[in-house]
Amino acid sequence: MRAARLIKMVLLLQSRPAMTGAELARELEVSERTVTRDAQALSEAGVPVYAERGRAGGYRLVGGYRTGLTGLARGEAEALFLSGVPGALREMGLEDAASAARLKVSAALLPSLRDAPRAAAQRFHLDAPAWFQEPRTPQALAVVADAVWDDRCVRARYRRGEGEVERELEPYGLVLKAGVWYLCARVCEGGSFRTYRIDRFVGVEYLKDRFSRVEGFDLPGYWGEQAERFARSILRAEVVVRLSEAGVRRLPHAVDPVAARDALATAGEPDRQGWVTVTLRVESEPVAHTQLTALGAEAEVVRPESLRRRFAEEADRLAELYRGE
Repeated sequence: MRAARLIKMVLLLQSRPAMTGAELARELEVSERTVTRDAQALSEAGVPVYAERGRAGGYRLVGGYRTGLTGLARGEAEALFLSGVPGALREMGLEDAASAARLKVSAALLPSLRDAPRAAAQRFHLDAPAWFQEPRTPQALAVVADAVWDDRCVRARYRRGEGEVERELEPYGLVLKAGVWYLCARVCEGGSFRTYRIDRFVGVEYLKDRFSRVEGFDLPGYWGEQAERFARSILRAEVVVRLSEAGVRRLPHAVDPVAARDALATAGEPDRQGWVTVTLRVESEPVAHTQLTALGAEAEVVRPESLRRRFAEEADRLAELYRGE
């Protein structure tokens, strides 16, 4: 455990000019006293790490010191080659750069680990697009990806409703969700963060200015918040449903996962038959009918009455259909 922590400490110091004891303690999930002891152990082992006091102080490595990749275990080396998504890199125009990087890493590995790229590729493959959808690369993706890497402002025109809108943006990050590319960007000159579907861009051009990123911006965290907010925003109606034990298990697979989680979290106690009653947020009554139909006889709509009648009429038609010759 300690050996792995010491290696991580060296790699952290290699990647930054200096780090305070508090920063290292947070990254390594230990106390500052442990950081001090670890720094001393590294120094005694020949790693040139030293501490400077004062406001601009912290832990540093003597300039130019680098550690090799010979400390990688097989599992770590194989995991390293899973970090790239070939299809996504190709669409962003980064396939050649990624290939060159993998070759350089492979060359630095111990001979016993040189087959790590092939071993990983034979065992794992990511196919991002959803089923029954032909993947299409947005025309503007390569330009946007280049701007993201270079922290370069862009002027983008995109379709909104029946017209087009133009914005000057600071492109922070790209997200590939179910085969669809999104740009998380900040409107220039201190505007808000927004999310754009790149396949709706009709034109993107570089601006001469580069932007300084907001310190602490967390792309995965931002995307998670936006995705959940979007899911909640389209759930504008409510239905009350009784669910059997099987219905409870199947609900997250039939409706929006956020809606299912909220509904089950506030469910009442089971009744005599073991069924629970939940209040479920849905996009609309027709959508609720389609989704809850998948639960069959494991769900009973209590309210609204209009949706209950819809299910009763559907049940009558099905019974008549299956009773026929």
